[in-house]
Amino acid sequence: MLELERITARRNELDTLAEELVKQLAEFQAEREDLVIAERVLRRLVEQDRAVAEAAAAVASTAARVAGRAVLLIPHRGGTGDEAALPADYRKILAIVRAADGLVQVRAVGEELGLEVTVRGKLEPLRAKMTKLADRGWLHKRPDGKFAARSQA
Repeated sequence: MLELERITARRNELDTLAEELVKQLAEFQAEREDLVIAERVLRRLVEQDRAVAEAAAAVASTAARVAGRAVLLIPHRGGTGDEAALPADYRKILAIVRAADGLVQVRAVGEELGLEVTVRGKLEPLRAKMTKLADRGWLHKRPDGKFAARSQA
């Protein structure tokens, strides 16, 4: 009889343990479902952040970030006038204007660069670049829309 009581007591212990494990399993499954939902939300947020960052990078093409600080891709012309600081396409524009040896129109620079100058839309980005160079002191922009090179001294 003692054996039967031990067996019954052990079975009751195991039944109690099984009930606790079922409760824990239900809690774990609920927590896991919450984590799956949180993971989905975070993935969506990361995708949205990436899309916003890509859009901002496309809009802010004149500034870059170096070591967490914003820097101009087209720097202001300093006393040294170091053209190496300019991107290659801006250096080409500057060289064409300097080679013209006088006032130059955007159309003439576009022709030198091989752009379709008959299409006005093709010249507007070039005009914006030349204006940016003028704003930063690399070129001189006259009120009539013509550009001239600044002295290299």
